[in-house]
Amino acid sequence: MVRVKGGLGTKKTHKKYLKMAKGYRGARRNRYRSAREAVNHALQYAYRDRRDMKSDMRRLWIVRINAAVRQHNMSYSVFMNGLKKADVQLDRKVLAHLAALEPDVFETIVAKSKEALA
Repeated sequence: MVRVKGGLGTKKTHKKYLKMAKGYRGARRNRYRSAREAVNHALQYAYRDRRDMKSDMRRLWIVRINAAVRQHNMSYSVFMNGLKKADVQLDRKVLAHLAALEPDVFETIVAKSKEALA
């Protein structure tokens, strides 16, 4: 049986994985096999968490809006219902930003929501 040596392609692949594994602890940073497993897991987590981050951010925005709205004696759901009836088309990201950094502008939006409900 003829032995097939790795050559340039194998060396290139190994270097690629070892470069991506920089900063890992122990054998994971300098042994190809361990590094490849660690990097592949890390890439899978990164792919999954890029999608999870979107729902995490939405959850955070809702918490911030709810906290700001409760200072005006409303709940989040009532506030959002008022915005829909008032035909205010601001997304949760913008509302959370306004609630945190522009409280006077947010107060006018809350007032609009209350008017639409009344």
